[in-house]
Amino acid sequence: MSIYDLIVIGGGPGGYVAAIRAAQLGMKVACVEGRGALGGTCLNVGCIPSKALLTSSAKYAELAHLSSHGIAVEGASVDLGAMMGRKDKIVGDLTKGIGFLFKKNGVELIEGWASIPADGQVKVGDDIYEAKNILIATGSEPTPLNGIEIDEVDVLSSTGALAMDTVPDHLVVVGAGVIGLELGQVWARLGAKVTVVEYLDRVLPGIDGEIAKLAQRALSKRGLKFQLGRALKSIEKTGAGLTLTSDRVGKDKEEVIEADKVLIAVGRRPVTRGLGLEELGIALDPRGFVQVDGSFRTSVPGIYAIGDCVPGPMLAHKAEEDGVACVEMLAGQGGHVDYNTVPGVVYTDPEVASVGLTEEALKEAGTEYTVGKFAFMANSRARSTGETDGAVKVLADPDGKILGAHICGAHGGDLIAELVLAMTKNATVAEVAATCHAHPAMGEAVKEACLDAMGRAIHA
Repeated sequence: MSIYDLIVIGGGPGGYVAAIRAAQLGMKVACVEGRGALGGTCLNVGCIPSKALLTSSAKYAELAHLSSHGIAVEGASVDLGAMMGRKDKIVGDLTKGIGFLFKKNGVELIEGWASIPADGQVKVGDDIYEAKNILIATGSEPTPLNGIEIDEVDVLSSTGALAMDTVPDHLVVVGAGVIGLELGQVWARLGAKVTVVEYLDRVLPGIDGEIAKLAQRALSKRGLKFQLGRALKSIEKTGAGLTLTSDRVGKDKEEVIEADKVLIAVGRRPVTRGLGLEELGIALDPRGFVQVDGSFRTSVPGIYAIGDCVPGPMLAHKAEEDGVACVEMLAGQGGHVDYNTVPGVVYTDPEVASVGLTEEALKEAGTEYTVGKFAFMANSRARSTGETDGAVKVLADPDGKILGAHICGAHGGDLIAELVLAMTKNATVAEVAATCHAHPAMGEAVKEACLDAMGRAIHA
């Protein structure tokens, strides 16, 4: 058997993109995947199916607001089976598409779960494959809560919450992060009462605090109920459903909530078990992430790691950038990822998008900065579509260099791209503001926020 130049363990976004790019660079490449479908968590039980359900549920929720447009809709109903079928078809089509890209680029797919028994070796089943380089791209999985059993029937992870066959009367979401809010809104739109229980005193930890408050206010208007500052103690199954007991953080007070289903969405952890990393001497940090240097090298020569299983933002697009940079460096090219310009998006309604530093981080560092803000309520396109919740917020240094940008509003995930590009090219708020934006358009709010950072807002 010939020796591979690179074996990638994991067929998620980082892994499959790295494998394809390595093949394009002339390497003999194989990718090992045991899930039975390429695409990893993102494509199979994460980003893609959740966005499919968010889109479908949004169309149903929109029907309730069409009367303000002079449109009457009667007798609308939800066919949950058809909705789930649409979601599954999208996932299936995209996973097959990755398989096609592998064949097109000459990447060999090895099906099964991998381990690394020795340097330069990957074991799949009873077979041993030799490789000059090994890339670990095994992704992440939902973080469990101590003492809470996830059975994917009544107590769910995100995987189970993407596949319910009925709309629950009352869904309790534990965790007010990205996953909890997105899936909570899906089921709220479809008719469930949704209560979000969060240990912290705020939603969306890590997001700029002011923008997070705007998001919470908007989501509350759309039916989500929030119980912040609560620590979940237990979940008990009863004849009537589930009973959750929580403590008020910092207070001697216990609370009880009755629910039909519970979604545990308290974060994600790296998947590294079964690989044999400890036996190889590969260094892990206290949270289980693989430790790597600036070139994605682990503590063992010839073994690399990227994506969710290494420190940094746990985002599919970050993993893809890691993968490309890693294999390009292996090929002797320059590879670099600027993690300060990796955007994050929460695909709720309204969307929440962020890049760079938050105002809290700038204050903590003692950095001098200016703030520019523009509310969508003052944007003519937002007024015409009825999507007026939220604002654009831009943070810049005294010379106008953009340090961070944060958006709560419709199409925020698209609008943030302009500010990501500006930061990547070191453009100033003055240069963004000097760019002619189409009218009427949501993007004018970006221009106005940059003008506001200069003290020159026109429509604020």
